[in-house]
Amino acid sequence: MIAPRERIVRDALKLPEGERARVVQDLLDSLTPEACDLLDEASAEELDRRFAAWEANPSTGVPWSELKSQR
Repeated sequence: MIAPRERIVRDALKLPEGERARVVQDLLDSLTPEACDLLDEASAEELDRRFAAWEANPSTGVPWSELKSQR
């Protein structure tokens, strides 16, 4: 039997990239500030800025696989 989290992730990965990004944003928005201590304020602001830029013009986005290959 698949655990609920694994099932959610499996199903989310079937969504188009833009929808997956929205799911991530919705999940992050649902967390308390204490749960988000993994990011400092500057990093969180940068993520918000980048997400807003992508929402304004999704064609400027770069696929994760491409970014990973640039490392």
